Amino acid sequence: MTSDEHRNELGEFLKARRAELSLRTVGLPDNGTPRRVAGLRREEVALLAKVSTEYYTRLEQGRIQPSASTLTTLARVLHLGDAQRDQLFALAATETRRPRHRTVQKVRPQLRRLLDELTMAPALVLGRSMDVLAWNPLAAALLTDFAAIPDKKRNLVRILFTDPGMRTLCGDWETSARGCVAQLRTQAVKRPDDPRLAALVGELSMRDTQFRQWWGGPHPPYRIVGGKAFHHPVAGTLTLDWDAFPCGTDQELGVWTAEPGTPSYDRLRILGSWQANSTADRDPDAGKPR
Repeated sequence: MTSDEHRNELGEFLKARRAELSLRTVGLPDNGTPRRVAGLRREEVALLAKVSTEYYTRLEQGRIQPSASTLTTLARVLHLGDAQRDQLFALAATETRRPRHRTVQKVRPQLRRLLDELTMAPALVLGRSMDVLAWNPLAAALLTDFAAIPDKKRNLVRILFTDPGMRTLCGDWETSARGCVAQLRTQAVKRPDDPRLAALVGELSMRDTQFRQWWGGPHPPYRIVGGKAFHHPVAGTLTLDWDAFPCGTDQELGVWTAEPGTPSYDRLRILGSWQANSTADRDPDAGKPR
């Protein structure tokens, strides 16, 4: 099926859903005047969704790709149930997978060097849509084996919602997950036509009920500093400080640290030793001069 056909499917879906609604259902005044077609008119849906009639018309005609925030608004305006909402995001996400020429984001060389120097603290670099661009060995030991995740799936929000182990690892998983959803929503507002972001939101909306609810609801502010607890299977319970350092406009360095002299500081050292030994077991020449 071509991308035009996918867009036409999305348009037909929107037409069918607005045809099922009445003015009273959506809270618009009804003076009883006979209408030529059933349901809502395009301009009425546009009014409720706070977009121009021209924009909504082009959307139904398959001439534009909606942003993730627009899809969320339309799901609310059209009173979609969970299954219909999933279908809406699926139709939009499918269209975004058509081939496009877009730059693959790479970690900045200076950030890569900084990661290599951070041997005593877990650290990673996040890019657009919270893609994990780079990480140091201790971050992999603390969170997950990022190298085992395909590039296109290596996204922090996706990992939080799709890896069951993260819900056990993170002491307050819900707070962390909701904060990431808030950050993702902020980026969606800034880049409403980003196809990769729209596809990610569509996928997670279909796969996870909590993501779907939080995406459409109020959001807590995204915090760039704070404390996080981890229940690690090797190091035990760690309470670490989290700091995020924006680097330019589209990359961010995140670092976890522990106060010296605390049990978490010692356990972080244990985790580092375990990681080094595990690497040496897999590669006997690891760490040797080459």
